[in-house]
Amino acid sequence: AHSSRARQRPLTGEVVVGMADQELLYPIAVLIDELKHEDIQLRLNSIRRLSTIAVALGVERSRNELIPFLNESIDEEDEVLLALSEELGNLVEYVGGPEHASVLLTPLETLATVEETTVRDKAMESLNKVARALSVPHVLEYFVPLVRRLASNDWFTSRISACGLFAVAYARLPPDAKGEIRTSFTQLCHDDTPMVRRAAAANLGKLATAVHQAGEIALLKSELLPLFTALSSDEQDSVRLLAVQNCVSIAKVLSIAENQAVVLPVVRAVSQDRSWRVRYVVAEHLCELVPSLGEDLTRHEMAPTFVRLLQDPEAEVRSAAAMKLTVFAHMLVPEMVLTQIMPCVTEMCGDQSQHVRASLASVVMGLAPIIGRAATNQRLLPLFLSLLNDEFPEVRLNIIGTLPSANTSLGADMLATSLLPAVTELAEDRQWRVRLAVIDYMPPLAAQLGVAFFEEKLCGMCVRWLQDCVYTIRQAAVVNVRRLTELFGVEWAAVKLFPKVLQLREASNYLFRLTVLSTVSSLSTVVGRDVLYSSLLPVALGMVTDVVPNVRFNVAKTLKLLLPLLEPGIVAAQIKPKLLELSEDRDKDVQFFAKTALPSCG
Repeated sequence: AHSSRARQRPLTGEVVVGMADQELLYPIAVLIDELKHEDIQLRLNSIRRLSTIAVALGVERSRNELIPFLNESIDEEDEVLLALSEELGNLVEYVGGPEHASVLLTPLETLATVEETTVRDKAMESLNKVARALSVPHVLEYFVPLVRRLASNDWFTSRISACGLFAVAYARLPPDAKGEIRTSFTQLCHDDTPMVRRAAAANLGKLATAVHQAGEIALLKSELLPLFTALSSDEQDSVRLLAVQNCVSIAKVLSIAENQAVVLPVVRAVSQDRSWRVRYVVAEHLCELVPSLGEDLTRHEMAPTFVRLLQDPEAEVRSAAAMKLTVFAHMLVPEMVLTQIMPCVTEMCGDQSQHVRASLASVVMGLAPIIGRAATNQRLLPLFLSLLNDEFPEVRLNIIGTLPSANTSLGADMLATSLLPAVTELAEDRQWRVRLAVIDYMPPLAAQLGVAFFEEKLCGMCVRWLQDCVYTIRQAAVVNVRRLTELFGVEWAAVKLFPKVLQLREASNYLFRLTVLSTVSSLSTVVGRDVLYSSLLPVALGMVTDVVPNVRFNVAKTLKLLLPLLEPGIVAAQIKPKLLELSEDRDKDVQFFAKTALPSCG
């Protein structure tokens, strides 16, 4: 690939070259040797650089030597096989483009038969990628026979892989080859091995879409829809649950009337399936199905189905249904939400499963715009407050995440009288993540309630967060002070907020004094020079003599950060002398950070 003088033996890593090429080819020879190395990590590194090896060898040697070499030396380690399955799919251009891409099918076919699922899945992905690059004659000559071999193999792993390869080239095949594909797929849908039927069920939607895109609507209805019906009533729940996902794919290619005739009976059956896993998948996908069944069926049949899922005996199903609550409610008229959905919501608010309550908490306020403010205040607000005080931290976290939407739904008066006491209590929650969520919510809440209300009720809370025992909370509180300053203005903050915050420089705990320095740094870019000179800079300079070295070297770091914002005269008169003082500190860390900052003084 590099020199007409090179005499090379097939991929042993030994390359006889002229001196000019030796340095260039040596790394490639090492990579080739590493493909057979005992160390799995070295083999992995070489596999992940196959494209580099292929470029060095050139397209002809890559086709004639590298690919056969890879096929003959299929590894025993699943991790290496997985990497090889992925990399082979990316080698089309390195073996000569689509015209020669068929050489990649042989090793990928071998990989598609191994026992490890992740390797087979990646091999199928790469086979589909290569198939899309092949010309129609090459699809017929190489790819279709490969699928045929896999589909008829005695070992079930091969048949599983075959299920994922039928759809990719279907539209480009002639009628007789299409017929063979459909016949082979039909056989796999009735395979004796449940795992093969499961794979067929998982790929039925893709093949149905391909048949529909080929304009073969009659064949879709006569051949594939019976398979869909059969798989949806399979004896194995792992097969039946995939029928739900097929419902979504097939419903997209049929009319509403056809969906009511074909898909609806399946939905009815799986929504009441004896296996909770099947009902769980129904709960996850029902909202995707509903638009394909028409508005009348949604109101008269799908709404009761959804209610049944909300009241399912299994907590996992109730939890999955609860997550879709708001999405489904948007498909109904408000009256139906109030009469059919809200009683379930009330019941779920006290559900014995904390996971159901957590799912409900994350979406429940999405119902407010649908049912209106009056119903929200009367029926939704009590549930909201109950979830805010739930004993399970994840429930409280999730409901706090919906507080911004509660702002717009409840209004300022209701926020102040009903919601604020609960938020105040959560601000001191024993779980630090809950406190963190409340801090993140504070600026939008403050904007809703107004500056006067915030100053009276919430300002003290924001200062207390700066003294929290958890570092993450203190840092979030620093950001909160900055956001509040941007919200209400520097003039207000300089009078009402900063004095309380900066007073912490006298705190006995040095961690709180460090927090003050963080606040100074955070605010320095938003307050303007007047406040910087009058309020923030004096605080930093006053802490130069702090008794704790950690505070002193953070003073040096803070002063360095402030330097670009200060006038040269201030730097020379106030900053540089303090840094010189710190550069002679008895603590070496303080000296280091002071000396690091000094060159920036000019």
